[in-house]
Amino acid sequence: MTNNFTHRSALNTKFDLEQLGIIGNSQSIKLAINQLLEVAPTDLSVLITGETGTGKEVFANAIHRLSLRWKEPFVSVNCAAIPENLLESELFGYEKGAFTGAVERRIGFFESANKGTIFLDEIGEMPISLQVKLLRILETGQYSRLGSSEIRKVDVRVITATNRVLESEVVRGNFRQDLFYRLNSYKIHLPALRERVEDIPILFDFFAKKTAEQYKFEFKGISQSALEILKSLQWRGNVRELKHFTEKIVTLERGEYITPDIVHKYLPPALPESSILFDSSNNQLVHIPKSEEFREISSTLILKALLQIESKIELLKNQQDRIYEEIKLLNEKVNAIQDNNYYSIEEENNEPTHILGDEIPKIEQVEQNLILKAIKQCNGNKTRAAKLLGVSLRTLYRKINRYNLNV
Repeated sequence: MTNNFTHRSALNTKFDLEQLGIIGNSQSIKLAINQLLEVAPTDLSVLITGETGTGKEVFANAIHRLSLRWKEPFVSVNCAAIPENLLESELFGYEKGAFTGAVERRIGFFESANKGTIFLDEIGEMPISLQVKLLRILETGQYSRLGSSEIRKVDVRVITATNRVLESEVVRGNFRQDLFYRLNSYKIHLPALRERVEDIPILFDFFAKKTAEQYKFEFKGISQSALEILKSLQWRGNVRELKHFTEKIVTLERGEYITPDIVHKYLPPALPESSILFDSSNNQLVHIPKSEEFREISSTLILKALLQIESKIELLKNQQDRIYEEIKLLNEKVNAIQDNNYYSIEEENNEPTHILGDEIPKIEQVEQNLILKAIKQCNGNKTRAAKLLGVSLRTLYRKINRYNLNV
């Protein structure tokens, strides 16, 4: 334990938290940092939770850098970004000829991370079938490449992250309970940016200075009123969204002093939770109270929904009128040609269907007539018949099955 503490202290001197990308003075982020420092020198599996953009990969990398494995590889894998049918081969590797396209042996991510740390982001997206192999490697360190029966062993620390509530996924049957308990041996929750508003000025300054350094110009700062605007926003993309916004505004303004006017110019419409009106007469930002805005938004949404419903009702009425007109025209055509030698439904089904001169046939009968005639006209080609009828092939087959048509 003494060695771990000494190593952690040495690493803190070499790589301070700011260099590792972890910034903030709020109580919620301090709690997460303290947990990081506590678990980093151990070999425990760590589960990092939090919304998208809260910095889960940054924390995972920091845990590795502050661990006894810091000289060994850190391999980051986004489980949601790899197709399900490829994830197993990417994680555990495969032998030549293991499947079509496997023209050579490939080392998997676990093998690449041997002696070091592997970070499995979006672990909640991992399919159940693969969770068994992950549990095995966590318990025994053993695995097999695809296409090989050879048992291989790997020494790797596993850090996982998710923006899902894994407890709920376990209840739904989407995540193995035994794997959840194994991954959840130590849990760090990262707060959303709206829960650590006091950190926004520090984060903005950090990202702004890094951007200015990258483009080799001086960042001249930001006004307090401009910071207040930033602090009033929701930042649903969290730290990642603030970072991208800061990089954009500092880059395009070439490091100039940031005022409320400039902030307003770069705010995307969907970014703030509450509307912000810019009063050009006195250059002041006027915030609409949340309750008032909520009523305004609700009224707008309700009106929009009513208009959409009204529009759809009108469309249905028009479609109904058009269908009745088509049926009348079809009835006239059938009456005009019923004495000739054209193909008829009666011959096909031996179930005579009489359409009286003044009687409108049922829609089902009309559909059957149209389907049979279209298929006959297309010489049995159902794809062409579907195009002729103006419906999808899937819809045509559904209708054929529904009416039990012999085609």
